[in-house]
Amino acid sequence: MAKKQYWNSEAKNKRWIKEGRGQGTGSDYKPWLTVRDVPSEGRSHRVFGHITQRTHHLLSDIELATFFLLQWRQTTTDIREQFPLDRALTLQISQQLGIAHPNSHNVDQYMSSDFVVDADEKGRPRIVIQVKSKDDFSKPRTIEKLEIERSYWREKEVPFFLVTENQVPTTVFENINLLYNHIGSSFDLEELAVYFNLFLKQLYQQDNLRIVDLCIQLDSAYGHEPGESLYQMKRLLALRYFHFDISIPFIKLRCADLTAESIEAWEEGWRVSN
Repeated sequence: MAKKQYWNSEAKNKRWIKEGRGQGTGSDYKPWLTVRDVPSEGRSHRVFGHITQRTHHLLSDIELATFFLLQWRQTTTDIREQFPLDRALTLQISQQLGIAHPNSHNVDQYMSSDFVVDADEKGRPRIVIQVKSKDDFSKPRTIEKLEIERSYWREKEVPFFLVTENQVPTTVFENINLLYNHIGSSFDLEELAVYFNLFLKQLYQQDNLRIVDLCIQLDSAYGHEPGESLYQMKRLLALRYFHFDISIPFIKLRCADLTAESIEAWEEGWRVSN
């Protein structure tokens, strides 16, 4: 949820800009902040996105939930997370508003928006989303920085939205907690590929069967310990080998609800990000 304090020196800012951070689109975009740069008070996530074909850096469960909902939105064409704002403009706006600009160690810091989202929608091809815990709104400084950000995007004539846990369906968080406890700190790509291909074949043959029932069948057919297939399926879902509507309760998912990612694209994206 809330992010811990961090700061950049001017030397680091220049290095990040030279690296191309905050630049590009689609698979070429590099976020201004990564999970390594900003320690999170909650869970941070690196997730391969099937729309952009790159790994996204998400700094909280709320960001992860928002990202999944954006990915499932049929009109979404690009998602750029941790997007830096033009510092010259945020400095100008903060002066106009009479609000102190974010500054640390006498260095004016770059502000960022959590998501810049492009969509195939007439009249609203781009929106910006800032994700906050509802508890953050009790902090006066948070409100001040949000006002700078809101004014920034108003100046750009881009719609700006705030998202808290109140806007995210409870089922989404339940699915995230259910799946993301199964990733682990390391995994065998060859083993995952074997299970991916096994499930892929079954999904097409039994499209109306619930995923949990399919896993029971596979445990019995292959002599696995009870629950082994379900464990592997949760790992594959968490690692985005398969995509599904995150707002559907896991227990209700059927084979037809899953869409397979290209395993070659996933593995390439994972190797690049690591």
